[in-house]
Amino acid sequence: MILGKVVGTVWATRKDEKLVGLKLMIVRHVELDYKLKNTYVVAVDSVGAGVGEIVLVTSGSSARQSALTEGKPVDAVISGIIDKLDISVK
Repeated sequence: MILGKVVGTVWATRKDEKLVGLKLMIVRHVELDYKLKNTYVVAVDSVGAGVGEIVLVTSGSSARQSALTEGKPVDAVISGIIDKLDISVK
């Protein structure tokens, strides 16, 4: 799983029929201190995330484990909206 910030929405009028009705979001990866990285992923939104929110992204075959994405051609899914990170550095 990775942390990311939702930075945009993907609009696709023509797509695989199994993707119809799914909301596609552009997620920019972030460090644990919320510093933005220069990598992005397009992910299906399964939790109602919005632009600007910090989210948890599940990728690979695990992305097809949610009720919304099961059996669909999906490689990344937003599986949580992050409220707060508690990090202990020793």
